[in-house]
Amino acid sequence: MDSRALGGFTLLLFSFGHLGLTATNYNCDDALVSPLPSTALTSSSELFTTHSPSFAKLNRRDGAGGWSPLNSNEQQWLQVDLGDRVEIVAVATQGRYGSSDWVTSYTLMFSDTGRNWKQYRQDDTVWVFTGNSNADSVVHHKFLHSMKARFLRFIPLKWNVGGRIGLRVEVFGCSYKSDIADFDGRSSLLYRFNQKLMSTFKDVVSLKFKSMQGDGVLFHGEGQRGDYITLELQKGKLSLHINLGDSNLHFSNSHTSVTLGSLLDDQHWHSVLIERFNKQVNFTVDKHTQHFRTKGDSDHLDIDYELSFGGIPVPGKPGTFQRKNFHGCIENLYYNGVNIIDLAKRRKPQIYTVGNVTFSCSEPQIVPITFVSTSRSYLLLPGTPQIDGLSVSFQFRTWNKDGLLLFTELSENSGPLLVYLHGGRLTLLIQKETENPVEISEGTNLHDGLWHSVDINARRHRITLTLDNNAATASHATAVSRIYSGNSYYFGGCPDNFTDSQCLNPITAFQGCMRLIFIDNQPKDLILVQQGSLGNFSDLHIDLCGIKDRCLPNYCEHGGKCSQSWTTFYCDCNDTGYIGATCHNSIYEKSCEAYRHQGKTSGFFYIDSDGSGPLGPLRVFCNITEDKIWTAVQHNNTGLTRVQGADPEKPYTMSFNYNSSAEQLEAMINSAEYCEQEAAYHCKKSRLLNTPNGMPFAWWVGRANEKHLYWGGSLPGIQQCACGLEESCLDMRYFCNCDADREEWTNDTGLLAFKDHLPVTQIVITDTNRSNSEAAWKIGPLRCYGDRQFWNAASFNTEAAYLHFPTFHAEVSADISFFFKTTAISGVFLENLGIKDFIRVEISSPKEITFSIDVGNGPTEATVQSPTPLNDNQWHYVRAERNLKQTSLQVDSLPKKVLEAPAEGHFRLQLNSQLFVGGTASRQKGFLGCIRSLHLNGQKLDLEERAKMTPGVKPGCPGHCSSYGNLCHNGGKCVEKYNGYSCDCTNSAYEGPFCKEEVSALFEAGTSITYIFQEPYPVTKNASTSSSAIYADAVMSKENIAFSFLTAHTPSLLLYINTYFHEYLAVILSKNGSLQVRYKLSKDGLLIFTIDSGNFANRELHHVKINREGRELIIQVDQVLKLKHNFSEIDFKAIKSLTLGKVTDTFGKTDEREPLTNAVRSDSAVIGGVIAVVIFIIFCIIAIMSRFLYQHKQARRSSQTKEKEYPENLESSFKADIDLQNTVSECKREYFI
Repeated sequence: MDSRALGGFTLLLFSFGHLGLTATNYNCDDALVSPLPSTALTSSSELFTTHSPSFAKLNRRDGAGGWSPLNSNEQQWLQVDLGDRVEIVAVATQGRYGSSDWVTSYTLMFSDTGRNWKQYRQDDTVWVFTGNSNADSVVHHKFLHSMKARFLRFIPLKWNVGGRIGLRVEVFGCSYKSDIADFDGRSSLLYRFNQKLMSTFKDVVSLKFKSMQGDGVLFHGEGQRGDYITLELQKGKLSLHINLGDSNLHFSNSHTSVTLGSLLDDQHWHSVLIERFNKQVNFTVDKHTQHFRTKGDSDHLDIDYELSFGGIPVPGKPGTFQRKNFHGCIENLYYNGVNIIDLAKRRKPQIYTVGNVTFSCSEPQIVPITFVSTSRSYLLLPGTPQIDGLSVSFQFRTWNKDGLLLFTELSENSGPLLVYLHGGRLTLLIQKETENPVEISEGTNLHDGLWHSVDINARRHRITLTLDNNAATASHATAVSRIYSGNSYYFGGCPDNFTDSQCLNPITAFQGCMRLIFIDNQPKDLILVQQGSLGNFSDLHIDLCGIKDRCLPNYCEHGGKCSQSWTTFYCDCNDTGYIGATCHNSIYEKSCEAYRHQGKTSGFFYIDSDGSGPLGPLRVFCNITEDKIWTAVQHNNTGLTRVQGADPEKPYTMSFNYNSSAEQLEAMINSAEYCEQEAAYHCKKSRLLNTPNGMPFAWWVGRANEKHLYWGGSLPGIQQCACGLEESCLDMRYFCNCDADREEWTNDTGLLAFKDHLPVTQIVITDTNRSNSEAAWKIGPLRCYGDRQFWNAASFNTEAAYLHFPTFHAEVSADISFFFKTTAISGVFLENLGIKDFIRVEISSPKEITFSIDVGNGPTEATVQSPTPLNDNQWHYVRAERNLKQTSLQVDSLPKKVLEAPAEGHFRLQLNSQLFVGGTASRQKGFLGCIRSLHLNGQKLDLEERAKMTPGVKPGCPGHCSSYGNLCHNGGKCVEKYNGYSCDCTNSAYEGPFCKEEVSALFEAGTSITYIFQEPYPVTKNASTSSSAIYADAVMSKENIAFSFLTAHTPSLLLYINTYFHEYLAVILSKNGSLQVRYKLSKDGLLIFTIDSGNFANRELHHVKINREGRELIIQVDQVLKLKHNFSEIDFKAIKSLTLGKVTDTFGKTDEREPLTNAVRSDSAVIGGVIAVVIFIIFCIIAIMSRFLYQHKQARRSSQTKEKEYPENLESSFKADIDLQNTVSECKREYFI
């Protein structure tokens, strides 16, 4: 950019300061109403001449001492004509002097012409000003943003209950000077450069514009190399097209387009600012800014000859696209510090004018109206009855899909004619009882907020419907009867009194704007309607279009798609990973620890470390084990990679992609207690760190693109490997094994565990280019365990104690979540105050949680009532949320309480005090108990750290098992930890983090597991007491056995238990596939129970339960009761061993003819399949089984078979069934308990 352009940039910044800071720097606070003539004040009506608006100046006492209208209602207004466009910064009001008449609240509207008014908005809502509380005190309001207007209207909303509307006013501001150009759609201004080519790397363009047209080019410039910049209106939005010509890229690839703004064809002023520095562009329309980078590699914008403003005058130039010229007014147009309109006004040679450009803004006198209500709004206009034919036209804009646009009862019994929107489509219907209806439909998506024109013409029997002036697509229909013009035309809806109006609305009333209404080819003056001299109306705003784009800005978070109706907006959260009214809440947990808490087992999950915050979810592997919950994130190269031919001149580099952003990984790492990555360097004549004092030959890059010179197992800042710290290197002169530079292979392997440096993003190797030099490296996945926040807790011991944190900033969206437990009746969990606004969550009674919030519209309270007390010293979960659509409160799994937010009013939550946790600013109603895992808008509050320095509050909170002990199943025992709990599965036949995973094993023919039990008492051979007396106390009172099996082999032994008295219990499969349960008892002898309801060796999983309590025996197979039996007497004593699969123990002197003996001693009668022993519990009179059967869950096979190596005769489908089971790693040959 040349010096002239650069100087222009500086000048422009100065110009902005002058324009934007007028009110502040130049004492812009002159009284503007008091010097005006009395005729400058007008009104909707006056009570008497003594109450006329001419007496409405501030502090005036003449007349009746102010203005009062004929009727006090919300249709009244007081208007000030300030004589010219001025800058307005403040207003002041009084009531009528010495009376009971004053206004307590009002709104403001402003206009340049006294037509097409605009409501004053602040914080994107129609601002309601607080009025007076008596007749004579002055209430002054300074605007947050000044406005430029000639006309100002005060609209009273409420007034003194004991009086009527009474008003005196003053307006404060100063004169406003500007340069304006008016373009008629065929004209433009050309700014021609001093040289052929203008090449800039920095550009600033600013302007204001107003237009009734939705399309038109505001400015355009282009160059021979394909560079161009274009700003144009497209369907009421502004699009900025820019291309920094790049010879290396195809033209379309470097094209960048950004669209901003909405409803910009409303004939009101809109400001535009474009700032470009190289490829970075800031694009601002009104108060909305979008930052973006242009595509391509070029930084310069090269424009040939000229820039055109207001259109493209010479079509057909290279790269030029056909567009409509701008039709409207442009004000204060600056390009790189040059005032274009000022140059044009002074006829400077740099500016060439095309067509008719004038320097004052011509204002079309068009009066729009707004239909406010879906039930009561309507406009009645008279027609000329009995004219042969019909002609009606109007324009409308709306966001609603449905609504009645027009109803009229046609003359001469022609029937009713209706025009309405249904599903965004325009329909015309004439429905006469004696004839077939005439129906025409046109258009789609007509609820897009744009102006659409409707023309209805009928002659004799033929009727034509034309949409958007497109005669080529006009629709025609023919009626049986002739069509005659109606007498009364109802627009937008029908009055409540059907008898008088005969108006019928089969659909909802219209909410939106209309303008340019013609009936019988005659325009209708809507100002006469407002004055009461033409037609009738209800719930209309006349002379303004109150449409608002509720999707600008887009309050749908995390990429949610916004759609809207007239009164609200909707968010489509599909495929975002978030839910809720504004797509605020993540559907994923914050950590693997949280998934474990839900009872999940190992697998791939998405975690969202910042919850509702801006970071998206991250896919990780959660290794949920008994000890630590590991979170692993893989990268693109976790295998061992060989490297050769690298030297300092040509280094080998490898960058790692974790399929996530650096911010996502950083958030996950910061939330964890510990993180690590394995770093391994295998070397043969390849040095690593070049210790002790050399420049390293290899290094790795971590977080924030920082280079690190230490290796796995060492510490940050120490240029060593693990062996250097441990003093175990192959050559003690070096601090890494590889630095010894030996010919044989060695390695340096260790863990990188300094969290602030992780993850590893790149590795660089430079010493593999010498003879026989070679290396291989491996960087493992990022692994972390622990959730620093999930169990982060504080105990509040006194009501006056609290923790304080910085102000909670959540203007448009706030969510608060935490766990609590307490025995107190009530208390405040959290509170944050503003000047008027506040937010509070409390337990208001033992069964109630209340979320209170005020954003300026008055307090809103959401309360959830629990059927059971919440002060039961158990952990309970609370989540409170507030957004622009809803206020909601969730407690545990109780039904959520949801309150809908008002469509209008204040919506920004303005807080300024400290955030109090566990108490309030007044130190009243403090909370007694524990709070943990507190999150505000996804951000974690460290309660423990703050509690360490706060009296009356202790870090941590004991008693997790009291709430979560039920997550330990099948006899697992909950073990209390400082941060959470764990499940001890020692005394359970299950394993896993919740003792829910079956212990199962695959048996091949000839394999078994045998458990040998210790004798109940130490008995020596020389003991005088008989063994029978010793074992008499070891009689089993009951057995509770459950297991599952899957096999195709018969006969097969499944389970065998024997005693020191040669008694036994056996479960076998017979040759025919039936199931047998055999008890061999010393008194009852052999009892055989056969279940032959099918072939159980059918390669399907079957479940067996055997329960004996006392003499009663119950056997269930596959959850079906199969058998009940009562023993005469049972004395099952002193368990000796338990075998699964094959019996290796002898039975002593047993009958050789006994079927079990033969089966046991036959290799063919050994199971080939899976047995999953689920539960085996034997309660004894004495505690010989106080430790249960699967105390350690690991065993050795009696033959040396390996897990998951299937016999050759197993079919593939059978193997698949086996794979469904969780097989144990090893099986012990004998296990002593």
